[in-house]
Amino acid sequence: MSEDTEVSREPVVTPVRVVIGFCLVAPFVAMLWVGSYAKTDPDFIGIPFFYWYQMAWVLISTLLTVTAYKLWQRDQRDQRGRREGGAK
Repeated sequence: MSEDTEVSREPVVTPVRVVIGFCLVAPFVAMLWVGSYAKTDPDFIGIPFFYWYQMAWVLISTLLTVTAYKLWQRDQRDQRGRREGGAK
């Protein structure tokens, strides 16, 4: 098999993949940096900041994970299209 017909399987860093990485890493950083939210004020409907901040990140993490998944699907579809388009 010649080098021209082989498809490169090297990982490619694209802006979309950087955004996907950010979407997946941001919740970990936010939750592991406890010093940023280890306080009681401001409270929200009587709930101390420490608790409602963590609950807010449950929702934010869900949205970021769904966003990363949708971007990954689109990226894979685009990659497949480029591979098939280049082979013809």
